[in-house]
Amino acid sequence: MSRRLLLILLTSAIAGCASLPGQDPLRVTLAGVESLPGAGLEVRFAVKLRVQNPNDMTIDFDGVAVNLEVRGMDLGAGVSDAKGSIPRFGETVLTVPVTVSAFALMRQGLSFAAGDRGKVTFVVSGKLGGAGFGGMRFKTQGEFEIPGAAAAATP
Repeated sequence: MSRRLLLILLTSAIAGCASLPGQDPLRVTLAGVESLPGAGLEVRFAVKLRVQNPNDMTIDFDGVAVNLEVRGMDLGAGVSDAKGSIPRFGETVLTVPVTVSAFALMRQGLSFAAGDRGKVTFVVSGKLGGAGFGGMRFKTQGEFEIPGAAAAATP
């Protein structure tokens, strides 16, 4: 009897969550990267993310996790225990310290030397903790050109 009741309650809870109005995903863009002091065989950066909330409700968060991928390879990751909120139809800039190992930098350097030197693709993914069930995940990607790289590659 108690198993049946538990099953009914879980099914009702899941159905109730599915009927909530959908939220638009957060819009996250890379706003800047600054160097931080590293230690040993690692490099550290302060990655600044501009997070926009296109929803009609404030999003409170408690913690941020970020993963960086460049040219299809993992580059680094970082976490922050930052707390705050993103106002409805508003934005905020979050700063997350990211650690990159020397080996990941060497892998990137070898890939850069062997491949297209003009364009660099990147993916920034992560989550804001404490917002809803398991947090709110985000992902953004793009590419940029390295100034002068195309001219340097031409003999």
